[in-house]
Amino acid sequence: MIYHFADCQLDARAHVLMRDGQEVHTEPQVFDLLVLLARMAPALVTQDDMIAEVWKGRIVSDSTLAARVNAARKAVGDSGAAQGVIRTIPRRGVQMAVPVDAVADAPHAPQPTRKINQVIRYTTSCDGTRLAFAESGEGPPILRGSHWLSHLEHDWKSPVWRPLLDRLSARHRLVRYDPRGTGLSDRTLRGGDLEDFVADLTAVADAAGLERFSIFAASQSAPVALAFAAAHPDRVSRMVLIGGFIRGTKHRQDASVGDAMNEMIRSGWGKIGSPLMQAFSTIYMPTATPEELSSFVEMKQISAVPETAAQLRSLIAGFDVSDILDKVTAPVLLLHADRDAVHPVSESQELAARLSNATFHMVDSPSHVMVPSDANWREALQAAQAFLSAAD
Repeated sequence: MIYHFADCQLDARAHVLMRDGQEVHTEPQVFDLLVLLARMAPALVTQDDMIAEVWKGRIVSDSTLAARVNAARKAVGDSGAAQGVIRTIPRRGVQMAVPVDAVADAPHAPQPTRKINQVIRYTTSCDGTRLAFAESGEGPPILRGSHWLSHLEHDWKSPVWRPLLDRLSARHRLVRYDPRGTGLSDRTLRGGDLEDFVADLTAVADAAGLERFSIFAASQSAPVALAFAAAHPDRVSRMVLIGGFIRGTKHRQDASVGDAMNEMIRSGWGKIGSPLMQAFSTIYMPTATPEELSSFVEMKQISAVPETAAQLRSLIAGFDVSDILDKVTAPVLLLHADRDAVHPVSESQELAARLSNATFHMVDSPSHVMVPSDANWREALQAAQAFLSAAD
C-alpha cells in the first residue's frame, strides 16, 4: 500500500518515505509507526496499538514511545510544537492530523532492478604481495576494508555478504579486496604487522584510482582504516566502522584465550561438519540461520589454510592504534552490537570518546558479524547509508 498525506508519500512495501520529492531516511521502528498511523487514519493510535504492532508486544518505556513519535514527526516535516501532521491526544495516543489517501500497489508486479556485476583485478603491495580486489556499482567511491578472511568470488554469492554488497553497490562504486594470505590474494603470508595491512589498503586504493573516498570497515579492518586515515587525512571523506577496536585481544585478555581459539582453528579447519568450526563460527554470528552459518564456515575453509588463519588471527590480536587517534580528522560512524562476544562494545565507546568527529550507534544484537537475518541488520545498514550519503 502507498499512502499520500501532506507533502509525503509512504510506500509500505518498498519501505520508502518521500517528502517533497526527496527520499527521507527513517529507522525501521519509526517507519513502522508511520505506516500504522497512515493505515489507521483518522482513527486514534493508542500506546497499546503501538506496542502491539511496532514492538510486537515487547514492553517499552514511555520515553521510548515519545522518542519514536518525535522522530516520526521530524521525518514528515512536523514538530511537537506545530503538530500539523501528527497530533498527540494527551493520555490517549496519537493520530494523523491530515487526510490520508491510500493507493493499492501492485504486489506481484516485477520490480525494476539493475544487475550488478563485479570485476576482479590485481595489484601489488609495497613488499611484493599480490592482492586481488573487486569493483562493483557506480557512484561516489567506497573502499571496504578487508576481513580477517575473505574470498571475493565466494562472498559475491554468499547469503551473509551479498545483501550488504548489493546495498553498497546500488549507490556507490564499491572497491573491496582479499587480505594477504587469503582468498584470491597471495596465499603465502609474509610480514603482517599493522603497517603491512595499511600498505595493502593503500595499494588497492591507488590501483583503483581512488583519490578521496569513504571507508566501510568491520572488526580488524577498523584499526587498519584508522591508521590509514591518520596517515592520509586528505584522502578519507568519512568512515563507517562496525565492531571495531583500538587494541587487539592480546592487549585485552589472557593469552590462553587466544591460544584456545587458535587451537580450535588448527584442529577443526577444513573438516566438513566439524563441531569446532560450527562452535567457532557461532561465536561470531550467534543469530545466523543454518544457511548463513554454513556459508560462513565454507568461506573459512576455502579462503585460507588453517596455519595461515591462525597466524593472521595472532597478528591482528596485536594491533594497537591508541597513539594515532588524535590524527584522525574524518567524520566516523561507530556501529557496535551491544552483546558482541568478540570485541566488546566498550572499544567503540572509547573510540567515540577519543576521536574528534565521531558518532556512536549501539545496535541491539549479540552478533559480531551482523547477518541479514538479524532483526536489526536493516537498521544498522540504514544508519550507515545515511551517514555515507552525507559525503556524496
